[in-house]
Amino acid sequence: MTLAADQFEPQDVLDFWFPDTGYWTSMEALGEWISERMYGGMDAAICERFADLTKAAAMGQLDHWADTSRGRLALLIALDQFPRSLWRDTPGAYAQDCKAARLSMDAAEIGHCKAAKPWERIFYLIALGHCEGPDHIARLDLIDSLTEDLVADLPSTLEGLGEKLIAQNMRVRGTIERFGRHPHRNPIYGRVSSPEEEAYVATGDFPHVQSTPPT
Repeated sequence: MTLAADQFEPQDVLDFWFPDTGYWTSMEALGEWISERMYGGMDAAICERFADLTKAAAMGQLDHWADTSRGRLALLIALDQFPRSLWRDTPGAYAQDCKAARLSMDAAEIGHCKAAKPWERIFYLIALGHCEGPDHIARLDLIDSLTEDLVADLPSTLEGLGEKLIAQNMRVRGTIERFGRHPHRNPIYGRVSSPEEEAYVATGDFPHVQSTPPT
């Protein structure tokens, strides 16, 4: 399938994902903004408006977006966030995780991450945490480094965000160090869980999946 990649613009993604609503002016507003994106609240809009764009990104047709800092951020959202809505509860939801992690690592190296607003950088951290594999431990160190930079640049209205991000990073690291993967994905992938993983999955408490938004 070939899509007309030139019909898509990075700004379309950025305007949708980072609307000019002032969510960065308080922790409460930021929490509502994040919760809407992390708990399926954007699924319908993504499936309706961005299905073709998500498919184009997955096929590599939007790779040139990564040439600019704003384009890279938009591509990251299209590869790491949109698939989780468009292909929820299927392997396709995670199929672009490695590519998204590479985008994040390169963004840190060439300065694209630093060029983003602090709350935009959250999604570089998330993409790094989504990626699986025992070799991912070294990349988790990058998450910690990027978080330090992010926290240093936070406005006073969001000074409480740093503690939450650090706690989330620790949860992700603990899961990857323990299993080398995110065991809650095992049924979706058709992977066999070890007894230890079965016990972990039974808790229902995973870094990137929660039953209700945090208060």
